[in-house]
Amino acid sequence: MNKYHDNITFKIAFGVALTCLLVYLPALSCDFINWDDPDYIINNPAIRILDLQFVREAFTTSYMGWWMPLTWISFAIDYYFWELNPIGYHLTNILLHAANAGLVVLVADCLLSQWYRVRGHAGGDNAPIPGHPMTRDGWEGAIYPVTLMLAGMLWALHPLRVESVAWVTERKDVLNGLFSIATMLCYLQYVRVKDGSHLTGAAIRGYILSLVFLLLSLMSKPVSVVIPAMMLVADWYPLGRFRRERALTLLVEKLPFAALVVLVSAATIYFASGNQILVSYEDLPLSSRFLLAGNSLFEYLRLTLYPVGIIHIYLLPWPFPDSYTVKALLVVFFSCICVWQCRRNPWLPATWLAFILPLVPVLGFFQNGAQSHAARFTYLSGVSISICAATLPAVLYGYTAKSGFRVPRVLLGVLVGVPVLVFIAITLRHISAWKNPETLWSRAIAIRPVGRAYYLRADYFLEKGRYLEAVDDLQMSIKLGKQAGFPEIFNLHALRGDAFNRIGRYAEAVEEFTQAISLYPFPDYFYHRGLALQGLGRSRDAETDFLKAGNHRGAIEWRKKL
Repeated sequence: MNKYHDNITFKIAFGVALTCLLVYLPALSCDFINWDDPDYIINNPAIRILDLQFVREAFTTSYMGWWMPLTWISFAIDYYFWELNPIGYHLTNILLHAANAGLVVLVADCLLSQWYRVRGHAGGDNAPIPGHPMTRDGWEGAIYPVTLMLAGMLWALHPLRVESVAWVTERKDVLNGLFSIATMLCYLQYVRVKDGSHLTGAAIRGYILSLVFLLLSLMSKPVSVVIPAMMLVADWYPLGRFRRERALTLLVEKLPFAALVVLVSAATIYFASGNQILVSYEDLPLSSRFLLAGNSLFEYLRLTLYPVGIIHIYLLPWPFPDSYTVKALLVVFFSCICVWQCRRNPWLPATWLAFILPLVPVLGFFQNGAQSHAARFTYLSGVSISICAATLPAVLYGYTAKSGFRVPRVLLGVLVGVPVLVFIAITLRHISAWKNPETLWSRAIAIRPVGRAYYLRADYFLEKGRYLEAVDDLQMSIKLGKQAGFPEIFNLHALRGDAFNRIGRYAEAVEEFTQAISLYPFPDYFYHRGLALQGLGRSRDAETDFLKAGNHRGAIEWRKKL
């Protein structure tokens, strides 16, 4: 039965991975995005030469404040084959995500197999389908493979995954996901072999491989520092290993994993603090961070259950609205319910913990940007809730079967098929939004207009020579920036002045550069205002500005106040 069971499981995993690959193929037509892609790839000279010197530097230095050597190496490999053709980078992301989808099926099998075994040993009355369901014939035997397939599909095709796959910069998500999920898979296989017998060679291999994969995941993105805690959650439920008399043994078992986490965490914090990418506690107090964490958890759960209105940019409002407090209190209330259900329904707190833990590094306690939350942060946390949701049809079938009532197959088919089809439809729509910066920022503006979205769409228009459209977007960005008290709004005035210069509307260009100079008299601004004045025939005024500019005659770029 084990060989038959493994063959079926691997076929399901391959089918889910292939389906995921086919659904995400449209992402091959997507371009780079003018948000982090320029820093990570387009304007990153470090990835242009793939040699031992680059590999050495990838492991010994940080870039943009992060120590992610495997992510940088993966970009360098892509550049070696594709240079700056985005197709290759997207293909790598898609292949990695498809592989991860297959691994999720294997993880689901390890967890659910143990769940059925433990429930069966505890008593058939408590088990939806006593014993391992793969031993059943007919319809009952088919439910378990469908459950595995559904677990992989719900996770891989959920619209929240699109950002991690269709955005080249988020290579770190799919690469980290590959090694993180592999870590849990090897650990679960180690537990299965170890608990079934004495410590064998197979158990040792599983343990060592899980350590190796954890290290690789940390080298891709340090968010997997929470994996040892997730192992303990799995030990408690559904593995049923966590007993008072075994607690110390299980904790000692996790010490090598914890040691890797501590080392990488220390390196990450060191590099991040040195590059000043972390928001200080003076700017964002601890009390505000708790509200931010509560709001983020609420939004992550809402978007998981109701994936409507997903965008790629959720900026921090300031001050926080009252809704942050309300959402944080609701999260606390739900968490209390989970604690209350620890004995009666341990699946609920175990799933909630496995959902929360991968989000802990990005909940705001180590805030490193202006975002309140982001879809890409759910890449690992979505695994547990997808597996849990996939068991609902089987649980419904099992409980109703005990009462003598058989759930109609059509109803079970609807429960399985409709969510997958809905996810595919929404996911394909979201992938199309990542086609280029215009489509991406237009979607963000349509759902939640913010000044940064208008500016970055204008930046794309400027690059494409669509200056009139850039002028309009920059005007909206200036308006929203003033309302928000944005301190670097002089950049927007300068960019708008440059756009006016390029289309020969010199009087408006002079006005915009004058606004920029009044806010921050950067020498280049005088030079470009001089060009506008020259275009108006005001040669004397232009000469005065040229003198003030001196040798500063560069292109208009984003500047920060010194």
